[in-house]
Amino acid sequence: MNDEELINDYLDYLKYERKVSINTIKSYQDNLNQFKEYLKNASILSTSKEDIRKFIYNQAKTAKTKAHYLTVVNSFYNYLVITKKLDINPCATIKMPKIEKKLPNFLTEEEVDKLLDIKLYKPLDYRNKAMLELLYATGMRISELVGLKESQIDFDECIIRIMGKGKKERIVPMSNTAINYLKEYMFNYRTFLLKKPTEYVFLNKDGNAISRVGFFKILKNLCLNAGINKDVSPHTLRHSFATHLLNHGADLRVIQELLGHENLSTTEIYSHLTNKKLEEDYKNHPRAQIEKGIN
Repeated sequence: MNDEELINDYLDYLKYERKVSINTIKSYQDNLNQFKEYLKNASILSTSKEDIRKFIYNQAKTAKTKAHYLTVVNSFYNYLVITKKLDINPCATIKMPKIEKKLPNFLTEEEVDKLLDIKLYKPLDYRNKAMLELLYATGMRISELVGLKESQIDFDECIIRIMGKGKKERIVPMSNTAINYLKEYMFNYRTFLLKKPTEYVFLNKDGNAISRVGFFKILKNLCLNAGINKDVSPHTLRHSFATHLLNHGADLRVIQELLGHENLSTTEIYSHLTNKKLEEDYKNHPRAQIEKGIN
């Protein structure tokens, strides 16, 4: 097999066996094609560890991007070893760049209250209210929200079946507030947006499933109206959901399940957030001020 065939074979493996998302496959395809172009006439099967290291460090500027390229190439070579195309993965001993973890941006509970205080006049207002209440109540990803279908919602059990990354389903309870506004939108106002039969819950004015970009624009306008000056993205509500749960005593493993994180280490970032908040609050404590003066 030539290099192009090896790459296509690997991408088919990701698509059909690993059930990886289309966006991830496209990203891996672009990166591996860049790798193939970088090697020029050299074969992927005879590439050295040093060639791979040079590619990664020439191609990427930041530690995060370097780590991404190494992950892609390493995964590809692991596949070549598994399928007996190679005996040894040349990436195996390349160290992963150290990435500084950035604390995710989140809203305070007061800011969330402001954001959710939407004046309800038109069907689109009821849709927006239902979307935001559901995002904040469940910690869904934006891709999960815009792809939500009626069959995933169980009003009797007060739960929602969310299809997450890798087609993994998780069951998340809904709050009474989210349920009430979701019912209000779906039973009384969604019909005004419906132009053709569709199972998608949240529709735009043309009757199609609302897009990620469409939701982002809506969120920006709602933040502007609420007087929230932070840089807010759909993921900010997911971070806010997890942070507020932890602040109110929820177990980290429960939050992991609700968010659909495979590894607890991904969820542990929220414990750093609460620790940082504790430190900031303590600095405002009268005793802390006195001790600061003594030192």
